[in-house]
Amino acid sequence: MSPAYRTAEQYERWHKKRCARCGRFGCFAAAWPEGHVCRTCHDRALRIRGHCPGCGDNRALPGLRPTDRMPICAGCAGFTVSYLCSRCGHEGKLHRRRLCTRCTFADELADLLSDDTGLIRTELAPLAAHLLTMNAPLSGLCWLKHRKVRDRAPADLLAELGRGEIELTHEAFHILQPWRAAAHLEELLMACGTLPTADKQICAFERWMITHLATIADPGHARLIRQFAVWDVQPRLRARAARGPLSVGSRRGFTTQISQATRFLGWLAEHDLTLADCGQAAIDAWLVEHNAHARTSIRGFLLWCLANRLTRRFRLPTVVIGPASPMPQQQRIDLLGRLLTDPEPPLRSRVAAAIVLLYAQPVSRVVRLAVDDVILADDQVLLNLGEPPTPVPGPVAHLLLTWIDQRTNMNTATNRASRWLFPGRRAGQPMDPSTLSDLINALGVPSRPGRVGSLHQHVLELPAPVVADALGYHHKTTTRAAAQITAGWARYAVGPRPRKPKGWKPAATGDK
Repeated sequence: MSPAYRTAEQYERWHKKRCARCGRFGCFAAAWPEGHVCRTCHDRALRIRGHCPGCGDNRALPGLRPTDRMPICAGCAGFTVSYLCSRCGHEGKLHRRRLCTRCTFADELADLLSDDTGLIRTELAPLAAHLLTMNAPLSGLCWLKHRKVRDRAPADLLAELGRGEIELTHEAFHILQPWRAAAHLEELLMACGTLPTADKQICAFERWMITHLATIADPGHARLIRQFAVWDVQPRLRARAARGPLSVGSRRGFTTQISQATRFLGWLAEHDLTLADCGQAAIDAWLVEHNAHARTSIRGFLLWCLANRLTRRFRLPTVVIGPASPMPQQQRIDLLGRLLTDPEPPLRSRVAAAIVLLYAQPVSRVVRLAVDDVILADDQVLLNLGEPPTPVPGPVAHLLLTWIDQRTNMNTATNRASRWLFPGRRAGQPMDPSTLSDLINALGVPSRPGRVGSLHQHVLELPAPVVADALGYHHKTTTRAAAQITAGWARYAVGPRPRKPKGWKPAATGDK
């Protein structure tokens, strides 16, 4: 069927108008009593809810009162069209078949997750229920259709789950593409109990490992790297995860070891050497050609090769790690004052930066704080960083409590009931430490020097073991920080010692 218009002029005349609210000229979404409105103003107006100042009903307020432009309900504004859902009666934006966003989202999930019988698979029913509980169903509806270039959309992965083409195992999700959508779906399945809970960083490592092995052209090198990963790296990774949640930095450290091992094998091949021929001369040549980061990252692989007698005997130089430079005390105080008084920066960044500067907490530990770690005791606010909980000064406490009431990333099914102090965009996960670190640095607060400067100030005022217990540090860390401060005095030149007079003898015991 040909369109109702014949020319571009006809299309513009029939389908484009100037918006009565924002003034832009373009395609309109509805004709309201005040005039035509564009899609943006239409959807924004339907999201406003509250008690109508005209009739007092609690409902959507898309209209505007002519006298003072106050939002009013559709009935008081004289709308001729109804925005009530034909199924549940909820008033808001309508989609096909005049259904609201939540009912449309429910139908989409039912179509995608259904099996041959037309019903949602029993194993996937918790996932559908979990997704439908989100406060912003429009975000879920947009997520289903999100697609990058030619990659499959999340809706395609859900449809394959519904048809049983994807097994409900972690290994099956590690080979799916696009990997970001697959990882997000895997975490949603863990959050609703369909998949067993696993550490997010271990899943990311195993997914990265599959991709990395596929890029190694030499089969012998790929086999050796796989053995190093399975026999050495993964056991260490899982042992660290058993002690506590893994950080992104820990996972990246292990992936860097494997990447450096792959480059080392390629370097040997370029110099017509094999791993069995590798001795002290080859090791020294490689260490000279590469920087300190590469020399540190390759140690794990070289020690593993030496322990399994894959190389000749050799010795590695001792690793020397220099202390980080602390932030001066006056600069730290000035930054804290700016965080507490300047309302322009985002509240999330200000709260995180204040915790770093005040309590010497690394960002990887800040993101693991929960709302339950903020304790209200009588008229005082405490932060549970160690034993006992640490008092929070009044201005910082006000900032912290305000942020708890305004936390972001809480409207979708990802973290709808999250207890994290800084919820992330992944199911059941806090913010990525690197993301929060970038937000802190954007405020002009260098996180690492600020943390070290705060720790040095604490060990100057209190004994190192007390600081370790209060801030959740190991006692060796605070003792080392105290030693670094006192070491500065040891570098001063020693003055001349007084000489004893010639013929002087010490007095004998008992002499008067």
